[in-house]
Formats: sequence, C-alpha cells, structure tokens
Amino acid sequence: MSKSNAVSRIEQAILHERQGRDRGWWAQMGASFAADSSVSLSWYTGDGPGFVAASERMSAQGDTAVHRLSPPVVHVRNDRAIAEVSCGVEFQIRLKGVPAHLVSYTRLNYRLIERDDRWQVRRMDAIYERDTLTPACPGDTVDVSSSDVAGLRTSYALLTHYLRSKGYTIGEDLLGDDRPGEVQAFYDGLLEWLNAA
Repeated sequence: MSKSNAVSRIEQAILHERQGRDRGWWAQMGASFAADSSVSLSWYTGDGPGFVAASERMSAQGDTAVHRLSPPVVHVRNDRAIAEVSCGVEFQIRLKGVPAHLVSYTRLNYRLIERDDRWQVRRMDAIYERDTLTPACPGDTVDVSSSDVAGLRTSYALLTHYLRSKGYTIGEDLLGDDRPGEVQAFYDGLLEWLNAA
C-alpha cells in the first residue's frame, strides 16, 4: 500500500472520530479507538472506550461542543503513525444567564496503529494553547473577571473556570504552551514512539 493511501486512511480515521464526537454518533466514534487506547484531555483521562461512554453521558447532560479542525499533519512508519490537528473547541454556553461563546484552542495529537488492515487511535492527547470568551450578543457583558481565573493555567484558564462550574474535575498538569519544556518532552516521546516502529 502506498504511503499516500495510508495517510488518507489515517486522516479519515481521525476525522471519523471527531465527527462521531460532534454528531453524537457513538458507534462511529468508538470504532475509531483501539480497545487498549488511552485519552488525556481537560475533563477526561482514561481509556478510549471509556472516553466514548463519558462523551455520550456529557452530551446527554447538554454539555456539547463543536470541533473546528485544521488539516492533520501525518507521519507514518510501518504500522505506526502520529498526527497533529490544530483545533478550536467551540462551546455555546450561558454564564450567569448571559449567552456566550467559549473557544479553547488546542492541538490534538494522535498515535495510531494499523491492525488487520485498519488504522485506529492508540492514544490521544491535547496540548492547550489559549482560550477566549465573548458574549453572543455584542451589547452584553460576560461577568468573568481576572480574579475568577487567578491561579489557573493560562493555556486553558477560561475552559477550566467554565467546566469546573459545571462540576467537572480539571487537572492542573495538562500539556499547555505555558509550559514549553513539558510540551517539548511530549513531542520527543511522540517521535521516539513513532521511530520505534
């Protein structure tokens, strides 16, 4: 099989996973993950199948988001691949009764493996860049002050503030551009895993 064909199939595996997440097509999302996969995001750390189930529960509570994706950058070595996707995670929310738009800018990193002529996600990690919060109506004011996010990680402070208000536990040790040394170590490990194929 040509490398370009493999890249196309890997891209589709990633896009099917995200489409399944956004549309609530849980079987499609679940088929994207290997049984022994792992996921590490703001609100979830665990295995891939558990992430699908937790996403379904989250959606049933009305906590939904849309993921705006840039084209994936894919590297393939034999039966292993890595892919990075720049992503804007968009939430339509209400804070103290005011409709608002929260956007978390991240880079989703996938490790994929080929088994039985099929590419599946082996691991998924998010690197957080920054987030923004704006009122849905220009004349409104979203009542969040610097004191509300004091002490929170700058790469995902507004996301943390919002998700914690909804009862989610958000870790302080996530990958983020405010800790470049940790991000570089992550990339080093990612490439080491790929080149071990």
